Amino acid sequence: MKKLEGNLKIFFIKLIAVTFAFIIIINVIYNTFLSEKLDVLNKLSKIDKNTAEIIKDKLRSELRSGLEKERILTDKDADLIKRFIDKVSSELK
Repeated sequence: MKKLEGNLKIFFIKLIAVTFAFIIIINVIYNTFLSEKLDVLNKLSKIDKNTAEIIKDKLRSELRSGLEKERILTDKDADLIKRFIDKVSSELK
């Protein structure tokens, strides 16, 4: 019976050690990779109304200036976009 209790004690010690190691690994992965990206998303989601209006106005002015130009895209860009659209439409058929 003593051997069974000893084995059970070792099992629980190993289980606790593996659990702590798993928690530490998850924490390190979160802090190194995900936290920076989540900070960017938090900043974007916390934009106040005034900043949102400034961004909208800037976007509108850029669209207007783009529409006033005779050509928006260069020939290379236009060809690239056309080939991409053709490829996507052929895959959708």
